[in-house]
Amino acid sequence: MPFDPKILDKLRLNLSASQQHLVIRSAIGVDADAAYSFGVEEEYFLADAETYEVAMQTPNGLFETASWSTGGQAMREMLQAQIEVASNVHVDPSDARKELRFLRSEVAAAAAQHGLVIMASATHPTASWQASKPSPKQRYADMIEDLRAIGHRNMLCGMHVHVQTPPQAERVGVMRAMIPYLPLFIALATSSPFWNGKETGLRGYRLAAYDELPRTGLPELFTTQAEYDAYVEALVCSGVMPNESYVWWALRPSFRHPTLELRAPDVCTRLEDAVLIASLYRALIKYLCEHPASAQQVDNVERAIAVENKWRAQRYGTDCVFASKDGPIEIREFLDKVIAQVLPDAKSLGCAAEVEGCRSILEHGNSADAQLRAYHDAGGDLSAVTQWIARQTLGEDTVPTVRDSAERVQ
Repeated sequence: MPFDPKILDKLRLNLSASQQHLVIRSAIGVDADAAYSFGVEEEYFLADAETYEVAMQTPNGLFETASWSTGGQAMREMLQAQIEVASNVHVDPSDARKELRFLRSEVAAAAAQHGLVIMASATHPTASWQASKPSPKQRYADMIEDLRAIGHRNMLCGMHVHVQTPPQAERVGVMRAMIPYLPLFIALATSSPFWNGKETGLRGYRLAAYDELPRTGLPELFTTQAEYDAYVEALVCSGVMPNESYVWWALRPSFRHPTLELRAPDVCTRLEDAVLIASLYRALIKYLCEHPASAQQVDNVERAIAVENKWRAQRYGTDCVFASKDGPIEIREFLDKVIAQVLPDAKSLGCAAEVEGCRSILEHGNSADAQLRAYHDAGGDLSAVTQWIARQTLGEDTVPTVRDSAERVQ
């Protein structure tokens, strides 16, 4: 399929000399295999443009249009009520921000042709999972056959961040070292305080439902790549799963790419929050790759504490107080500690402004905070929540980007 020059310009992409590959303009002159490049995947709900109720059955034409207009970067997810976008590989957070904005806009335009809108929220406030329908794809049909009701309950939208690790870094070791930090990413991103038309009392209900699936939750404490490979091989040869892509942990080595994939966060309603969180994760990956001894410090006790903190992040979101061996630690203190730890790496990656900008999520609140405010301000009317999500997904209630509103850290 030929690439539309207008789309390439919006995405800040060029064609390679052979005219067969896409090249990110900010990466021209940079090694194509440069470590710590990153990409973001986002999942959205499709909903009626007038009522904002989830569309349980969606036409193939919508996805064909969205795929064409994005150069193949939009696709179906497991349920027909969802659509997913996947960014290109980036080294510049500004490029990633612009591309995600473009992808949201193009997918929304395709949905509008069918009387639908997109909604970036980890749960839809009023959707009932009992009416969900799987997408017409064999992989998803097989998954539903295996998972049954739990698969139908997967009316959930997440954000996945891929960061490429250098060849000398063992991804399994970095994954182990990352475990104590996962609750922080969950807390910053919560966007699922409602489920089946009810206020759940949790800021992030998505993982409570998602963790019903097998092979979810925090990664196991593998010490070597060989141990992880043996685990995968045991499940594959036993017929439990077709391949490694069916390991759905909150963090995993990618099956297709030389990346470590963060899967824990809810999809962010505000695009800017997504860029900030992705940048923090990227900088932390670099820090942990360059401090391999960090993995040895994550033992069974640290993992058990992280499991508790995962729950606390889901329950309290931006108001979370985490557990630690030294006693309680408020989320702001934890975030400040992580930022100080990774700031030199963030500067070298050109994303220091975004990393420090994560503090703004605590200042203005995340999607869960805004949804709850809209709900209570409207006297318990969920239509105010669904309207806010639909508007904010396309940036109609904008929060300035950190590069617009904050002094850059050089």
